[in-house]
Amino acid sequence: MSNATLAEVDVAPKATGADSDHVVMQEPPRFVQSPRIQRLAQRSRELAISGKRRLGTPEMPLGDHACWIHIGPFPYLDQLPSRANGYEATGESWGRDYAFLLDHFPIEIHPDERIVGEIHWEMHMVRQYVWPESVQQVVRESAKLGASGHSSGHTCPDLAIGLAQGFGGILERIKASRAKYTRLDDQQKACYLHGLEMICEATIRFIRRHADRALELAQTETDAWQKQTYLRIAECCAHICDQPPRNYYEGVQWVHFTVMLDRVVGHGNGYGRLDLYLIDLYRRSKAAGELSDEEAREYLSEMYLKLRGHFFSVGGRDEQLKDATNEMSYVVLEGYDLVGDYNNLGVMWHPDIDPDFYAYACDVLARHGESIPVLVNYDLMRDAQLRSGIPEEDAWKVVYSGCQWFCIPGQEYCDQDVNSYDMIKPLNRALATAVEQGVGSFDELYAIFEQELTRTAEAMRNLKNAQYGLLGSLWPEMFTSMNSHGPIERGIDMVDNRGVDYQFTSVNILGIPNVADSLHAIRELVFGKKRYALAEVQEAVAANWADREPMRQRFLNQAKFGNDSDEVDALLVRITDSLARILERQINLRGHHFRASLFHFQGHLNHLAIGATPDGRLAEEYLAHGINPQVGRNTTGLLATANSIAKIDQRKFQGGTMQIELQPRFFDGKDDIGGYVHAFSETFFAKGGIQINLNIMDLHKLRDAMEHPENPAYQNIIVRVTGYASRFICLPRHYQQEFVERMNYEGF
Repeated sequence: MSNATLAEVDVAPKATGADSDHVVMQEPPRFVQSPRIQRLAQRSRELAISGKRRLGTPEMPLGDHACWIHIGPFPYLDQLPSRANGYEATGESWGRDYAFLLDHFPIEIHPDERIVGEIHWEMHMVRQYVWPESVQQVVRESAKLGASGHSSGHTCPDLAIGLAQGFGGILERIKASRAKYTRLDDQQKACYLHGLEMICEATIRFIRRHADRALELAQTETDAWQKQTYLRIAECCAHICDQPPRNYYEGVQWVHFTVMLDRVVGHGNGYGRLDLYLIDLYRRSKAAGELSDEEAREYLSEMYLKLRGHFFSVGGRDEQLKDATNEMSYVVLEGYDLVGDYNNLGVMWHPDIDPDFYAYACDVLARHGESIPVLVNYDLMRDAQLRSGIPEEDAWKVVYSGCQWFCIPGQEYCDQDVNSYDMIKPLNRALATAVEQGVGSFDELYAIFEQELTRTAEAMRNLKNAQYGLLGSLWPEMFTSMNSHGPIERGIDMVDNRGVDYQFTSVNILGIPNVADSLHAIRELVFGKKRYALAEVQEAVAANWADREPMRQRFLNQAKFGNDSDEVDALLVRITDSLARILERQINLRGHHFRASLFHFQGHLNHLAIGATPDGRLAEEYLAHGINPQVGRNTTGLLATANSIAKIDQRKFQGGTMQIELQPRFFDGKDDIGGYVHAFSETFFAKGGIQINLNIMDLHKLRDAMEHPENPAYQNIIVRVTGYASRFICLPRHYQQEFVERMNYEGF
């Protein structure tokens, strides 16, 4: 780890005076949208604001985060094969349903589009996904101990496979493998591959139908440009339906179709290094003189406007561990820079990265202020993969894949984002046991706490293994498996045992800073100053501190994580190290260990179900998000918080985001905001930080947007909520309220 200090980062003076509250950055765009892109961007905004691109459930609404466009329930639901002919938990049945769904998607090509294709339903909307009672019982028992979650994607296919082979090449491999297992009388694998074959054939038909529709539109089109565009779409789709792309335009269209159809499975995957996927096609098209810089940007901009919240990466290192940045790395960011709005992009920093490219990435982030691109530390991700046992020849391929997690494309099934480890429950159990046993020292309490952490980890192992025993037949990730290494040749889905080479179980951790703050306060006030008995703490927390306000204030006013306090920060590091060690001892059915992720998707918003905590937090207050300090407790500035977070050894974990919300006035007096982001992020990464999510938002505008969402000025404000971004006015009000209440740093 570097000995650099964040205190040395060049910073601007804080604005003073009442007028500073209303300072707004005025940064000119680098690129100007053509009228065509303006119309496409406006359509995308209207779909989001209308609610047709909303994602989530009443319990977990995620804003306009969806790829699909709502047009009502699937009209052929009663004819779905598993409903009409009987449900079977097999790959063949799953593939038949997927093919039926795809064959009944309407084919839509809108004026002005050159990248085409939309979806309206996902598999979870139409196909049964119910765990049997035996698994449900394990779910209920595990939840009591603080372990919960269900298996649903969050992995990364390798799109290089299909870009090289085309869907026709993939289909031939599926047929050959199916014939092999049929000859060998392995009906289970042959059945799975039959389902995969139906999916691949339906994919080819779906893309070909776009070619047919484009030709139909061209026949009646009178505008010369639009007619030529339809003909070009037809030529492109007719070729890439079963052949690999020949040029950059076809490559972007192929990627769009593939990501969109992967999304039909209904999960949040990452999709790898877009710059490495497209660089050869880009260079080929540029050399042939058939691609302008404007076209290169606009094709990606169109794809971003359609795919919404799905993750691509750029940067990182190549197989020789040299900088992998190339011309396409710039184009990927330029495509976003052109339209703002969002798709989710990650720039993978390392000390040898092209300095001009990283400066541009920081400039884009600063000008748009929407936490796009996310900045991540490639070398730490690679080290974390090596530490997990992934060999050198594969570890370099690691990509930032979503929220805070990373993956080896096409070779790793992560089962990420929806596994939750609630730290508050083992803490409460440890307090109860310590009171019962009458412990006399903090170390005794901590030993009991580690025992309870282990109980929750074992419950998580039992829960996931119960699910893994059935997952391959209940909910195979078959489209993703077509672009992965192993499933076709092995006849095993990527979610099933041995489907892909690496199958670690990732676990999101809830409440780490709250537990660290709680244990530190207990160490000081119970075992140090002996002001309170442990039983008093337990009673106060159980009563939500009722009638104990002076006591609560004492616990609240102890040193808190996020202020570069070595004493409390060291305790948080001790806790995270305990988590890493305990989870690594748990082995799943696939023979791989569990990995802690120092992040939680939405659990900090479920505060009422968690109750009060010994750090002085009331039950009605939100918990800390991931490893970010509890809101309002990091009082010594941004750099102190960054120093606290950087003390964690991120090589032991699968990510841990520093979430930052800054007001524009933070940068008053500083002309080069991108330069500040550049200097801050590089120093943070050199010290051991792994990821920065940075929002630059005017709180006055956000608060006004909550009351006046109809104001056109507020309709394209994008914020990174946790691991995902959304249009602010499309979030439910309690999500908006939590966002504006976060620490918006006003000092350094």
